[in-house]
Amino acid sequence: MTVLAAIEAGLRTCGEVFRDPLGAPDRTPRHTIGEVSAASGLTAHTLRWYERIGLLDPVDRSASGQRRYSDADLHRLAFLGRLRLTGMPVADMLRYVELAREGDRTSADRRDLLLAHREEVRQRIADLHATLAVLDHKIDLYDGRVACR
Repeated sequence: MTVLAAIEAGLRTCGEVFRDPLGAPDRTPRHTIGEVSAASGLTAHTLRWYERIGLLDPVDRSASGQRRYSDADLHRLAFLGRLRLTGMPVADMLRYVELAREGDRTSADRRDLLLAHREEVRQRIADLHATLAVLDHKIDLYDGRVACR
């Protein structure tokens, strides 16, 4: 489906869905690998790899065999992108996805995985704040705002 056709049908574009993955996602396969690559910043190779290792469910195909991603796929990619941004290893991301596929009975396990990772992210943020303070101090030294000790 072209961007114009999606707009006329009242559907959000690939980029809009990726940037704002809220609400119940449309499961209609309609986004090309090129559109998803452009919206997500992931290469087509990475998208195929995510599918191959199981981070993404098998992607639907058009009659000619081309991958067609749904808004639900984009929602997952946006979440995975956030996890990668926080430094979560792919193995942990895969564990999370596997638990999610098992349904509601694994919600406590998924929560525990995210809680543990959140603590790692908070520690990394604290480390970065401390490092930033050191950098600020050095810059102040070079600017002559503080005396050398």
